[in-house]
Amino acid sequence: MEEPLRPFRLRGCGSPQKFGVAAGNLRGLLRKGCRLLQLPLAGSRLCLYEDGTELTESYFRALPAQTELVLLGPGESWRGCASDIERLLAAFCSQQGAVVEAARRLLTDERAPHRQKLLADLIHNLSENILAEDKEDDKKWFEGAFSRFKNKSSYLRHSCESRMRGYMREVTGFISNVHPAARDAYRGIIDLMADKLKSVKYNGCYFDRREEEEAARLCTAEGWFSCQGPFDRDDCPCKHSINPYSNRESRILFSTWNLDHIIEKKRAVVPELAEAVKTRDGREVNWEYFYQLLFTLDNLKLVHIACHKKTNHNLSCDKSRIFRKRKQTHEIS
Repeated sequence: MEEPLRPFRLRGCGSPQKFGVAAGNLRGLLRKGCRLLQLPLAGSRLCLYEDGTELTESYFRALPAQTELVLLGPGESWRGCASDIERLLAAFCSQQGAVVEAARRLLTDERAPHRQKLLADLIHNLSENILAEDKEDDKKWFEGAFSRFKNKSSYLRHSCESRMRGYMREVTGFISNVHPAARDAYRGIIDLMADKLKSVKYNGCYFDRREEEEAARLCTAEGWFSCQGPFDRDDCPCKHSINPYSNRESRILFSTWNLDHIIEKKRAVVPELAEAVKTRDGREVNWEYFYQLLFTLDNLKLVHIACHKKTNHNLSCDKSRIFRKRKQTHEIS
């Protein structure tokens, strides 16, 4: 008994044009698609437009009518709807106007809400003055910001510095929980950390799009930031990204993103530091290890607010690094 025909939307790899094709089985759809797009049947295959999943006969039977599919010829690959966005971005530097127009054409025939948002965001960002740095070149971006800032990088550096100063205040404020006999030693470590932070300008380069080595670990020279959470997965499941340099709205939204401590600051790092100072018993507390956990990318990651894990991370400091050997000084007789 023949399978009833079901309609699908079919397109080739790298082409926005879609065709309506009906078939009762995977082989029949593949054969019709190859004939329509003039591809060889041998080595060709079908996959979902949405995420690039390659179709099998059993998977094909479970698909709803009007599912959007991509026909791949020999040697071609498809990683989902992100492939369309990647092609648009590849043309960005030299053909920004053409990219915006191509995105608009895709959007007119797009029904999936997630892809509509991706394309709308792309058009919005590319239509803005992303590469402008100085206030005179993008006055709208600075609306609502303090007048003392003359360029975008200085504003975002100040934002990062403010976060680091806030972390330092939390460490300092914990002194009331430190054993009275250990408070002087705790204050000494705070002073060392504060001096180091001042020497590196409170790590403001983390959010500077200029290509400092540390800043490059978080963003590109153009200013794109990607969400790095949750901490217990390989990467952000929603693929959050933002360019705070693009427009005023993105600048404001970026302020809601978090610098998340993987080993938690309040629950683990600061209490462990206080305990180390109390129980050091002649040993030297490795304050630079705690500094790295509190103020550097060794233990900080940038995450969208929705990916900021509010529950206990259940991670602790490395016990082998809490103390270090005292440096030996030898007198010459």
